[in-house]
Amino acid sequence: MNETKGLIFNIQRFSVHDGPGIRTVVFEKGCPLRCKWCANPESQIPSPQLAWTKNKCIGCGECSRASLKCSPYFSEDELYWDSLDDGDAAAIDKVCPSKALHVIGYETTVSEVIKQIDRDSIFYGDEEGGLTISGGEPLMQPKFTYQLLREAKKNGINTAIETTGFGTAADFIKIAGKLDYLLMDIKTLDDNMHKKVTGVSNEVILDNFNTISRAYPDLPIQVRTPVIPGVNDTEEAIGSIADFIRCKNNVRYELLKYHRLGESKYASLHRMYPMGDVELSEETFRRLKQFEFNNISSQLEDEGWQKGLGI
Repeated sequence: MNETKGLIFNIQRFSVHDGPGIRTVVFEKGCPLRCKWCANPESQIPSPQLAWTKNKCIGCGECSRASLKCSPYFSEDELYWDSLDDGDAAAIDKVCPSKALHVIGYETTVSEVIKQIDRDSIFYGDEEGGLTISGGEPLMQPKFTYQLLREAKKNGINTAIETTGFGTAADFIKIAGKLDYLLMDIKTLDDNMHKKVTGVSNEVILDNFNTISRAYPDLPIQVRTPVIPGVNDTEEAIGSIADFIRCKNNVRYELLKYHRLGESKYASLHRMYPMGDVELSEETFRRLKQFEFNNISSQLEDEGWQKGLGI
């Protein structure tokens, strides 16, 4: 029987921001949402793609002289190309000496990923570190995600996923059964706003959150809301999310500050940064963090969660 394969674009070691303890994070490629503030735009398309990092380019011209089907060429100090051809992926890695031109996304197997996770397991220690599957969206590759989690559990490794919650309920329920920890975004309860800034309705996301919290009442869930200027940067918007999750078991809530760390990645993909020059003030974020603590985190603290406010 052929082993299940999945498409990933990175494996990050020694992460401390993607679940409890020290984590190895596997980033799967492909996401059904198009959040305007996405920090990983290279994760969105569910296939390998080309990118060019301008400040790494040494201008040698090797890519344009090579016989690549994607036909790279320079114009006004920028590198352009046609769509990536399957036959070019391996060649590009050899052609560009500085790796400025590179392919994002590669196919791998569950066993290949597990080998890398096992090598990191010595660092997980007693702090419940382990594997986190992120993306992109892990629910877009449900079979690969499930089998990766299953094999990790067989090896005694703590498991988590970071998800938008956008996927079929059946897939989500099956995957959640192999989790020790769930990190899930809820961006806004305003469905019209959600459609405007992500391209999809939030109905499936909210239904899935309710379904998982009922099906697995003992599963620790960390709900996260990225605070985005003009989207949800008000007490009303944050308060509505707090009210939505308040009565669920084992739920912790966290606000994440909007940042522009993905801006350079859009440039490498020849895409405009959708958020323009919008910024979130530190004052607004601190005010909303305090509001969030007063309205939900202090109550959850009584149930055993750590504050983790970061203010």
